[in-house]
Amino acid sequence: MGAIFDQLNRGDSVTSGLKKVDPSMQTHKNPSLRAAGSAPSMTRSDSDSGSLRSKSPAPPGKKPKPEAMRTKKPPRKELDGNKWIVENFESPGDVVEIEANMTQSILITKCKATTIRISGKANAISLDNSPKTSIILDSLVSSIDVIKCSSFALQVLGTLPTVLLDQVDGATVYLSKDSLGTELFTSKCSSVNINLPPKEEEGDYAECPVPEQFRSFVKDGKLVTEIVEHAG
Repeated sequence: MGAIFDQLNRGDSVTSGLKKVDPSMQTHKNPSLRAAGSAPSMTRSDSDSGSLRSKSPAPPGKKPKPEAMRTKKPPRKELDGNKWIVENFESPGDVVEIEANMTQSILITKCKATTIRISGKANAISLDNSPKTSIILDSLVSSIDVIKCSSFALQVLGTLPTVLLDQVDGATVYLSKDSLGTELFTSKCSSVNINLPPKEEEGDYAECPVPEQFRSFVKDGKLVTEIVEHAG
């Protein structure tokens, strides 16, 4: 590094060893050189063993194809062992139906504007990257895990122990009378609403927004976090 700074401190003398470009080698004065696509090579000086040769510019990097030009994969719904795989459905028009049992899990990915009806009692559901997707299910053994799905909707008719929401912007969950013990975990979510079943058969669901704003402070040497409640 010291040698490099010594060279820089030389000022104008740094370029004293460079060979001047002859007019015959200048492309703007010789159209024939531009047509050939390259300029003659040149050296620093007779005493310098290294040489500087003109290099063709590197090809530009490939740009990703626009969304409209990408090839869409066909919709897929199949049972692979004990796992249902549902992917690539986009506004199918009809409801995608799955008949599951307690030993089977369900993976839903890359769907859009799709309604999925899950009959029976499945083990677990994993849903990711599927905006505007709605799920209607009977019951689950464990949980439903939702990741990066905007405008998500869920209705449970039976029991559901746990709902996990991660990076979800806009979610509506309808619980049944048998699923009031459901636990909801949210992370980096916004506009999440839980709808409680009506007390009377012909009543309306009660919408309960999930808190998004919190207040944290130190008390007795510990960090305490409370929900910020807005009156009015």
